[in-house]
Amino acid sequence: MSHASQPPPKPSLSSAPSVGDLMNETPIIFAFEIMGDGAGREIFGAEVSHLLADDRLAWAHLDANHADTDAWLASEISYLDDIVIEALLAEETRPRFVPVNDGVLLILRGVNLNANAEPEDMVSIRMFVDSHRVVSLQKRPLRAIADIQNKLTRGSGPKNSSDLITQLMGLLFARMAPVAADLSNAMDTIEEHILEGADALDREKVLEIRTKAIALKRYIHPQRDLVIQMLESKPALINEIGCRRLIEAQDSLCRVIDELDALRERAHIINDEVTNQLTERLYKNMYALSVIAAIFLPLGFLTGLFGINIAGIPGAENPAAFAIFCAILVTLVISQILLFRQLKWF
Repeated sequence: MSHASQPPPKPSLSSAPSVGDLMNETPIIFAFEIMGDGAGREIFGAEVSHLLADDRLAWAHLDANHADTDAWLASEISYLDDIVIEALLAEETRPRFVPVNDGVLLILRGVNLNANAEPEDMVSIRMFVDSHRVVSLQKRPLRAIADIQNKLTRGSGPKNSSDLITQLMGLLFARMAPVAADLSNAMDTIEEHILEGADALDREKVLEIRTKAIALKRYIHPQRDLVIQMLESKPALINEIGCRRLIEAQDSLCRVIDELDALRERAHIINDEVTNQLTERLYKNMYALSVIAAIFLPLGFLTGLFGINIAGIPGAENPAAFAIFCAILVTLVISQILLFRQLKWF
């Protein structure tokens, strides 16, 4: 009896690789075709490389820590200038703006808002942008990037390269002001506490805030210079709306830098006040100890003198000698206290 051939079993959906798995196999975190109306179409696999080389605008965001990032850049966007590839992979993350042919190379920094991280431990993003493609790399997550990604998904994202650059810069810089404000509020709390009496812990907190303010300014100041450089060079990639956003970004950075400078000055003044209060407290304690020592010095001399066990001590045979000696000591203490009060020692 013949048996009909059975069709091969269909692979189960659970065994099929998901889109997330496919993306994890490459250094691409996400990629979009930017449609021009605020919306973005997410793209995967070979289509990413195809659209990056096409005339349509595409954005590929890569994980710089991925083992295949170097190879992907070298093979998929080898048509870009070598200086772009080297800059995207370089360890140096100081803010930079470099016009390259018809595009721009940008290295920006944002405050670190990741869990268990200090905001002043800035996170960098490197990107090359021209009118048809955007290639960006990150080593640690940035919320501004996630915001742009969500906007594209909702249909309210950037419409062109200029929008993407300036919106990203605006989101990066907007998150710096609350960090500076938090430091200022912490300094206000310390000032209120100092009015009630400073301690050594206050000095440590002031120094910590000052250190954070210095670290933030060290990274923010070059970005203000970067924005000024962009405004002065007027790259063709940045349209009029983008220029207005850059001016707003520059103003925002200037306000943050001014607040950080004021915070440093406040920290210096408060540190001096804390030092003065601690010094005055120490002086008062030393003064009190000195007065006590002055009172007990003659008492110690007399008790030491009459406590020697040799013959000839006055009153040694008198039963009332101890009471008389104690009365003399009490009289001496009272006399010293009256003298010190007259001299205004206390």
